[in-house]
Amino acid sequence: MTPKIDGAARIVVPDGMHSTQEPSLNALANAAGDRFDTWQRQINRYALALSVEGFWAARNVVLSIPRQTGKTFDIGWVVIHRCAQNPGLRAVWTAHHFGVIKDTFEGMTAIVLRPEMASLVDPDHGVTLAAGKEEIRFRNGSRIFFRARERGALRGVKKVGLLVIDECQHLSDSAMAAMLPTQNRAYNPQTIYMGTPPGPRDNGETFTRLRTKALSGRAHSSLYVEYCADRNADLLDREQWKKANPSYPSHTSDEAVLNLLDSLTEEHFRREALGIWDENQTNTAIDQAKWDEATIDKRRPDGVMSFGIDMNPSRTRLSIGACMKYDDGTAHIELAEYRDTDKDGVMWAVQLLERVWDDTAAVVIDAQSPAMSLMTDLQEAGIHVTVTNSAAMGQACGRFQDMLKDGTLTHLPEDGQQPLWQAVKKATIRPINKQGLFGWNRPDDDTDISPLVATTIALHGAMTTRRDPTQETEAWY
Repeated sequence: MTPKIDGAARIVVPDGMHSTQEPSLNALANAAGDRFDTWQRQINRYALALSVEGFWAARNVVLSIPRQTGKTFDIGWVVIHRCAQNPGLRAVWTAHHFGVIKDTFEGMTAIVLRPEMASLVDPDHGVTLAAGKEEIRFRNGSRIFFRARERGALRGVKKVGLLVIDECQHLSDSAMAAMLPTQNRAYNPQTIYMGTPPGPRDNGETFTRLRTKALSGRAHSSLYVEYCADRNADLLDREQWKKANPSYPSHTSDEAVLNLLDSLTEEHFRREALGIWDENQTNTAIDQAKWDEATIDKRRPDGVMSFGIDMNPSRTRLSIGACMKYDDGTAHIELAEYRDTDKDGVMWAVQLLERVWDDTAAVVIDAQSPAMSLMTDLQEAGIHVTVTNSAAMGQACGRFQDMLKDGTLTHLPEDGQQPLWQAVKKATIRPINKQGLFGWNRPDDDTDISPLVATTIALHGAMTTRRDPTQETEAWY
């Protein structure tokens, strides 16, 4: 059967669908006086599909849907239904902004306090209104927690069977990493991601990666739905509004869309009202032409060397990047070593750096890198390690870009440096803060950017260290 959701531009459905709980959801909403549009019922049919073993076919539900379409109303009912049907379920609804959480909580509270829902909601503690602790409780012990994505917001919340992540255009990898442990030990958990396309300065790397993986056919346990207008759409074209917003004009009025057009910049309107992803979302971070121009056959002698260490998230590859800094302010980078940790382990890196430490200006590791596990061994070997924080990493990536553009950074040809070249070709950008700092980002789970990170922080160490090696040498390893 060809997957179909009315008007959706892109659809990827999960494998192994056997049955669905959508009719039960529809019946509950109808009994409470609500009706779903056809497109909402179609999304729900796939989102609530079960495998033959009774597990969710879509472990992840990813929705790229513009503003004012009714997606919060629809997913709100999904959460209410799930809690009503599954005693003791813990569900969490999280968003980037507190105002969004407050509006969602109020909307869902209005539903559960209807007389038709009285048999389902806890009569004594059904709704908790305390700011930052908003919650809905059901008679069967199920609970819905509403939390903004601030530091520690989900602390103490465990065994989350259903996690709804709203405003995914502002979902960073670090925020995602902080939330995922809440689903540990939950039976048959599911995560629903929804938002609008992230802008170039948004922390939307997780949302972007989920989209890339789904559209590449590598997300077999995910549902992906995207509503969007044509990339070159006229902003006043009502037919394009219909393509992007399945609720226009039946539920979303002309005036509502025009108000968005008046209040948003053209760039933001294209993303948030028309659902159009930026072309540069999948563009590489590094100008390939500038990278090619910086290629030299052999590095110059008489510089001072520094090293950077990085490891991929799965801890299967360890990279050592090297940088030679020269008195004229230029620098040269290389991938010094790139090894399989399953085969070679990691102590070889400590031994290598111990041999060259007397002639080394800096050894650098990023604080968020899995390579931090080497810190104790490096220190015991007498090596002083510089640890970069997020701000320093942003400065390092900016310096890398600037020197490449200025022609003051060189590197070797691809032959013998393939892992570094592959990382350069595929790496994207993740914003670090609102001041314009950025870091390198993986476009998908299969890309290893550790060679690029290692050489970038080696460059950073070379340009910022105050250490002056007592003996100069041209040999790196």
